[in-house]
Formats: sequence, structure tokens, C-alpha cells
Amino acid sequence: MLAALAATPVAARAAAGKRLFGDDFRHGLGLWRLEAASPRAQVTARDGVLDIDTPAGLTLWFRQPLTSPVAIDYDVRAVQAGGPQDAVSDVNAFWMAQDPAMPGESALAAKRSGVFEDYDSLRTYYVGIGGNRNSTTRMRRYVGRAGDRPLLPDHDRLDPAAMLTPNRWFHLRLIADGDYIAVERDGETLFAMKDRHPYRHGHFGVRTTQSHIQLRNFSIIRL
Repeated sequence: MLAALAATPVAARAAAGKRLFGDDFRHGLGLWRLEAASPRAQVTARDGVLDIDTPAGLTLWFRQPLTSPVAIDYDVRAVQAGGPQDAVSDVNAFWMAQDPAMPGESALAAKRSGVFEDYDSLRTYYVGIGGNRNSTTRMRRYVGRAGDRPLLPDHDRLDPAAMLTPNRWFHLRLIADGDYIAVERDGETLFAMKDRHPYRHGHFGVRTTQSHIQLRNFSIIRL
């Protein structure tokens, strides 16, 4: 069902595409839904920055459902400033997330705990950019079965160029363009694949655990 694929440029199409949604992170969290495993998780949106500081697993879902072809764009950084969660260990995301147990319903219809394994039941694309205790950067296509997270060999990277650098903003673009699914970082392709049965609609969610990350310049573009 999955096949690794060489990069397909989408930058020109994104530049010419229509901006569907966005958040300037100056008006609170009304566009988002929080699922956090710890009540001590702190999430704020102000002065143009979304700040997530959590001692345990957390997913922040964008409430608006998406339909392919789209590109999800944002800047993100892992904070290292002496805080208790400043681990620089993971910057993760789900996109085009669907819940096969609730056909026709939003993936957000059932609230989840924030614990990572609780999301195995989704059909979704996932990327995890690692650092420090998390030594891999990976892309997966979840198939909606507990404990089953298929991983292509080319989608499991250990090279330093794929890892996090503390306090450095970088630009992520998550692509769902028909059967072309990809992750770009600062304009370079981290992962790309051809999905013969692509997920064409669903939700985007920011994901992290025991970490402190920040986002800015969030937008969703019709390709």
C-alpha cells in the first residue's frame, strides 16, 4: 500500500494556491481542541506564538476538517531555556486524521486522553522529528489498528540533519496531494511517498510529549 517516492516539487503550487485557514496566535485557542494526559500541561496563544509546555503526552487538534489537496505550513521550534520540560526531544504532527470506528464523523468526535497509544485507532499520517532521548525522525501511515504503525525503511532517519536543534525555528510543510504524501522541512523533502489508498480528508493535530515547543505562522493552503 505504501511506496517511498522521490520528491515532487509543490512550492510553486502552494505559492499560487488559496489560503483556506490560518491562525496568527493572537486571539487565544478557539480554533483548537486540547487533549492532554497531564493537567499540568500549559498551552497559550499570544503575541503571534503558540506555546506548548507539557510534562506528558499532548495533542492539539485544529478544529476545521481538511480535504486534499492541501499543504499545512507552520514554523516550529523546540525550546531549551532551562525549563523542566525543555527536553528538545520531539516535534510531531498528525494530518488527514480519520476515525474508522466512527464513519462519517469527525476524528474529533471521540475525545482521547493525550497518551500516544490512544491514537493508534486513527487512520492518519504522522511525522515525528526527534532529538536527545528520541533518536529517530520518522513518518508513518496509521491504519487504524492498535499497535500497528507501519514504517517504511526510508521513513526512519537517524542522520543529524533530520534531528532537532535547540531554539532554532524551522519551517514544516505537511502535504496531502491526492496520492502524494510528503513532509518538507525548510524547503527540503524529509519524506515522500505514493499512497495507493490515500487519506483524502481529516484533521491536523500538533503532537508532543514531555517537551516545550512553539509554533507560529500557521496556515493551510489549497494546492
